[in-house]
Amino acid sequence: MAFEFFVKSDITFGRNSVNELPKLIKGYKAKKVMLVYDAGVKFAGIADTVLHSLNEADVEIVVFDKVIPNPTNEIVEKAAVIAKEEEVDAFVAVGGGSSIDLAKAIDVLMTNPGPIGRYGGIGMVEHDLLPLIAIPTTAGTSSEITNVSALIDTEKVIKYVVIDNKLVPSKVIIDPEFTKTMPASVTASTGMDAITHAVESYISNMATPLTEYNSLQGLKIIYHNLPKAVKDGSDMEAREQMMLGCVITGFGFSNANLGLVHGIAHTLSAHFQLAHGMANATVLPYVMAFNAKSCPEKMVELAKAIDLPVTGDIDTDKYLLSEELLKLTKELGIKTLSEQGITEEDFEMVADDVLNEPVLGFNPRQNVTKEDVLAILKKAY
Repeated sequence: MAFEFFVKSDITFGRNSVNELPKLIKGYKAKKVMLVYDAGVKFAGIADTVLHSLNEADVEIVVFDKVIPNPTNEIVEKAAVIAKEEEVDAFVAVGGGSSIDLAKAIDVLMTNPGPIGRYGGIGMVEHDLLPLIAIPTTAGTSSEITNVSALIDTEKVIKYVVIDNKLVPSKVIIDPEFTKTMPASVTASTGMDAITHAVESYISNMATPLTEYNSLQGLKIIYHNLPKAVKDGSDMEAREQMMLGCVITGFGFSNANLGLVHGIAHTLSAHFQLAHGMANATVLPYVMAFNAKSCPEKMVELAKAIDLPVTGDIDTDKYLLSEELLKLTKELGIKTLSEQGITEEDFEMVADDVLNEPVLGFNPRQNVTKEDVLAILKKAY
């Protein structure tokens, strides 16, 4: 069987690796760099550290610090106008998935005509992008090494993705020190996002031996280190392992794609601005139980990967993973839908929209119905 596995990332990994930034910028001979980050990165002092490093590269710096969770088409267009007016020739994105996804989308519009919404889907970007250096401050989205930018279309009220290999950042600096200031709640939700990526990509109907290997290895690392990182944010060994697991998982899911968990999470984020990781984590255990009927053997392999006690009875063992994930979400303080402000009256609308999500095409259990989604939402409530 022939299959494709695409990996483009050029990664500098390790504590204090941000010190490599000036050399990387100089390598592009950039004259004016747009630095993209959000208020949290500024508050944590990370933005100042990166600015100091950039100043050593002897380039002009244009700051865009208006990143919002779940970036919208409007903010992409606004930032792109600034970047074009300033004649930016390179980007540095610092933060979680929202900052990096936004920078990718801005970069698309530097070399391709707008609006950004025209590039929703797979392989729609025509021209190569300007250099982009991604510096993640969370261990969850893997946006720093993927070919995806997730955005909100506020007119259609949907979360959609631009998927194109041209979007993979040119360079990546992964400095675990930048995750040390992450609150426990953010560590938990972004970490559960990474676990979602691992398990959904492993059972995806697009999975291959290479993606499966990455998904399993990433899951092992994240599962064993996430509780440690949440309990003690200064545990730098756990922080570093979380970043490593996130990267490994990213190689898997960016090739295998995701499924129903993300279909539901995208819809919740589009309508209610739920944080992506939290939205995934809330429904993850219930979707895994739902999918177990279609891929019981793979569910058992996932359970074995994290050392759950399999009995040899596949009818029982196929639910070990979903049961453990439910236990883990409770241990980490993941909120239910009701705790996030979703009401049962919202379920009909959410379920209708979920059925239109393209990622359902990669879900192992096909022909998902509205009743199926409603049942999952009720359990997650």
